[in-house]
Amino acid sequence: MLDIKFVRENPDLVKENIKKKFQDQKIPLVDEVISFDRQNRAAITEVESLRARRTTLSKQIGALMAKGEKEQAESLKAESVEIGTKIAALEKQQEMLQAAVRERMMVIPNIIDPSVPVGRDDSENVEVERFGEPVVPDFEIPYHTDIMESFAGLDLDSARRVAGNGFYYLTGDIARLHSAILSYARDFMIDRGFTYCVPPFMIRGQVVDGVMSFAERDAMMYKIEGEDLYLIGTSEHSMIGRFIDQIIPEEQLPYTLTSYSPCFRKEKGAHGLEERGVYRIHQFEKQEMIVICDPKDSMMWYEKMWQNTVDLFRTLDIPVRTLECCSGDLADLKVKSVDVEAWSPRQKKYFEVGSCSTLGDAQARRLKIRVAQKDGKKYYPHTLNNTVVATPRMLIAFVENNLQADGTLRIPAALRPYMGGKSVLKPVKRSV
Repeated sequence: MLDIKFVRENPDLVKENIKKKFQDQKIPLVDEVISFDRQNRAAITEVESLRARRTTLSKQIGALMAKGEKEQAESLKAESVEIGTKIAALEKQQEMLQAAVRERMMVIPNIIDPSVPVGRDDSENVEVERFGEPVVPDFEIPYHTDIMESFAGLDLDSARRVAGNGFYYLTGDIARLHSAILSYARDFMIDRGFTYCVPPFMIRGQVVDGVMSFAERDAMMYKIEGEDLYLIGTSEHSMIGRFIDQIIPEEQLPYTLTSYSPCFRKEKGAHGLEERGVYRIHQFEKQEMIVICDPKDSMMWYEKMWQNTVDLFRTLDIPVRTLECCSGDLADLKVKSVDVEAWSPRQKKYFEVGSCSTLGDAQARRLKIRVAQKDGKKYYPHTLNNTVVATPRMLIAFVENNLQADGTLRIPAALRPYMGGKSVLKPVKRSV
């Protein structure tokens, strides 16, 4: 959510930003916000004037009563009562105006960084850099579900019977590999100075509204029936929500946190073959990283954070690239975002495995998270988030890039301590 003062002073800039995000239907909201804000400020001024008048009357009434001039005192009392009625009406009007302003401010998109390319959707995202040499082996790479099933590691049919489409059972070596990758990612981030956390996996509606746009909430979140609780779609939600209504001493910044959680997402709509299996699912697990920092340091942390993900994938011998998200692909709260994509030797192209974003002070402003300087002044910090690794999507990249011609699966050196020292996994022979 933007600062109302910024909108008031820069309406044309806010409207231009909306145009860059191809959300022209929101342009009238800017003028509406300014109009309601003007009326609200006028009401505040009038209330202050009336209260001052009522204070003066109170003193005059007391003086008159002391002199025994009751008739004049009663006349002033009547005026004071009338002022009280006016104040009550104006305060009710203020509540309505403030609600109208907030309702519109909550859907006006954040100001994107000047470096963000302008484009309508993810088809216009821009490749930034490649890391590692993408290789297409001289043998056929099966579909990822077939690879996992060859290790007796995946059971989608049972999951459909139990929970429906979009769920899965992982078993045996594949399940162990899944856990090993998450444990490795946790330790990788701890070694880079991040504090490990396990957050609540449900959050209240107030936190949901603070960390994401309404469109994201409706498309992603599962609500617990009969309760003010939502299942998290990413641990970023509860990790940032941890600081709701808090004033943080400036010397405690930055907070650099890495968190584990299961994640739950609706993932509405039909998807193509390559997004079936365990690519686009309703339940997965993720290691995330979150930073809360001084605004002047946010871009520095943004660069560090996506680099952490790239470095982790490269230690597992998986080629990746970074892709700058265009204006139309950015969620409304985001200032700038980069996707990390892993190489798929089967598809002979890259696919998304994580995303790094800076949201400026939008989340902090919504959640009323402030930082106190030593001189007593306060400001809103910037918040950033990034996927370290999300499984089982990471498993797709892992099994495709580490599959050998004989059907075995190579375990890179960095992961072997988490796999009981194994350097290779062998397919399970099934009886006919």
